[in-house]
Amino acid sequence: MKKALVLAGGIAQVALLGELKSRGYTTLLADMNPNCVAAKYCDEFHPVSAMDVEGIKKLVKERGIDMVLTACADQILLAEVEVCEALGLRTYLDLKTARMVSDKHYMKEVFMKSGIPTSRYAVLDSYDEEKIEGLRFPLVVKPVDAYSARGVRKCRNREEVERFLDDAIDISRTKTAIVEEYIEGDELTVEAFVCRGKATVLCIGSKNKLNNGGFVLSGSLYPASISDGLTEEIRQTTQKIANAFRLENSPLNINMITGGEHAYVLEFCARTGGFVKYEITKIMSGFDPIKAIVDLHEGKAPEVGEIRPENRYLMTCYLYCSEGVLDRYEGFEEMYEKGIISKYYLVRNKGHRFKSIDSNGDRAAGFFVQDDDYGRLTEKFETALKHLKVLDKDGHDLVRRDLM
Repeated sequence: MKKALVLAGGIAQVALLGELKSRGYTTLLADMNPNCVAAKYCDEFHPVSAMDVEGIKKLVKERGIDMVLTACADQILLAEVEVCEALGLRTYLDLKTARMVSDKHYMKEVFMKSGIPTSRYAVLDSYDEEKIEGLRFPLVVKPVDAYSARGVRKCRNREEVERFLDDAIDISRTKTAIVEEYIEGDELTVEAFVCRGKATVLCIGSKNKLNNGGFVLSGSLYPASISDGLTEEIRQTTQKIANAFRLENSPLNINMITGGEHAYVLEFCARTGGFVKYEITKIMSGFDPIKAIVDLHEGKAPEVGEIRPENRYLMTCYLYCSEGVLDRYEGFEEMYEKGIISKYYLVRNKGHRFKSIDSNGDRAAGFFVQDDDYGRLTEKFETALKHLKVLDKDGHDLVRRDLM
């Protein structure tokens, strides 16, 4: 029986393990956390960091592994490609391309050269007032090679740039950060798939952020309320990205921002979006990106086929918590059985300590509400938010509803 090694043990990897098992693979999982969500879904668990290229290569050789892959994870995809290229295993990106699409500095350079609409920027490895001279405030500071909104801060003046730049540089593996002009507007999340060089947009949603002035995601609404003209512009931009980065067969997750008439690219990844975006994409388009990822690793170019748009609204919501230790979740199954929520995902195990809310990866749980009427959709959302709880051992609800 063939063996497949999955890197990282999040929610998306649970779906990936399920797909591999359905195809007859013995599944192995590499993650430093033995209590990660996906640990109980694999045949073999190995406490190896998903970013430890040498450790993964050693594991592949020792266990006679035939396939190494991950899903919905940016920097871990880079580790996957490095391992596969070194050991002659199949993956859908070459190492040069994987490095390029995980580096926001290179990404911005290509955007500018290829006529892909984006904001003006500078790249810094230390504070340099001359390099940001001419950029219009407010500005956004972010590491060139991090994800999940880690280290991303909005700056109103030079003093804030200087203060937040150090944090972004510290987070970056290459110790560099992007400083770019902030574009006012609604943020969009675009899922697409490139097959034989042709990019197909699968779904477009509008992002919502926590109301603390940062960039951490509170959820999204599908489909985004945008014009047909803007939808077509996004399709053209998506194809431009595929062309500019020479992507032949690959998922695409693109973050854009729009003032209504035009959309500007913030960044993109050559992967399906994080957390449960694979499930959202499947619901909203009929296309299953997890199956497609396994197909690519088996040497098949998946056919996107006809997109079957979902005729109902879909709202996602992510719950974050105040400091404390998780004892139990409450209300999720009840809300599901009553038809208030259509899906839910419990991210943490008992004993997990919640600390600060610095990135999307700090979420405690997620859920979907769906309806063909927007008014009923928001009612379901509000009902769910009242009844879903994340409790400590004393029964205190840790959910930060004030941020929603």
